[in-house]
Amino acid sequence: ITVSAPASAVYRLIAEVGNWPRIFPPTIYVDHVPEGPGEERIRIWATANGEAKSWTSRRSLDPVGLRITFRQEVPAPPVASMGGAWVIEELGEGLSRVRLLHDYRAVGDDAESLAWIDEAVDRNSRSELAALKTNVEAAHAAEGLTFSFEDTVQIAGSAKDVFDFVNEAGLWQERLPHVASVRLSEETPGLQELEMDTRAKDGSVHTTKSYRVTFPHHKIAYKQTTLPALMTLHTGYWTFVENAEGVAASSQHTVTINSANIARILGEQATVEDAKEYV
Repeated sequence: ITVSAPASAVYRLIAEVGNWPRIFPPTIYVDHVPEGPGEERIRIWATANGEAKSWTSRRSLDPVGLRITFRQEVPAPPVASMGGAWVIEELGEGLSRVRLLHDYRAVGDDAESLAWIDEAVDRNSRSELAALKTNVEAAHAAEGLTFSFEDTVQIAGSAKDVFDFVNEAGLWQERLPHVASVRLSEETPGLQELEMDTRAKDGSVHTTKSYRVTFPHHKIAYKQTTLPALMTLHTGYWTFVENAEGVAASSQHTVTINSANIARILGEQATVEDAKEYV
């Protein structure tokens, strides 16, 4: 697929897996472990048909050749092995071509299973490339609209207790005055679906929905999928670090402003900076 962004920017957005929740709508969170120069192991949490799933891949990064090769560690049947590459080529000023390659084998080299994989890979690749084009172009254009911030509070207590308070979001209605109602489900341990109605300072109530990935007792990462009107993206994570005084609890946010809604919500004179300040 052809993308209206420089090849180096496209490569960076795919190579730095922290960007994936921005550029692949199904991706909730990606954890990566470097394993030598240009080699890494990544674990991906993403939604598939409305359910949260996770899998692990190994990747080799070639920033000079603008190529990223990958191989799934534990494929799901009927796939016996699955790998491939992202190849990015510069086409000219602010334009690049992205190719997505796959190689795969079916369990028992079964012809019917192979046909099923052919179809699934083709369908998923087309939708992934289309999403990549839309979202990389948007992410590249929205660099000025995307920002991150973090707050930390020191608590005289243990990381486990603070983790539990954030983890037990089903009880927030009783514990947090701004939460009007909350619905939490966790069918797979460590993967949560959280829907909340919260009250803003002006008394208005808005509904948000998030998927959360929990790492007891040190981190909870999340991605909002139902967003307030001023945002097109909201991802973040909580971290809990024990120290001599107790525990440092931090809340990090990455947000992209929905510039189309600034005037409606904050008035005709409001700027992007006003919207960032408000968020």
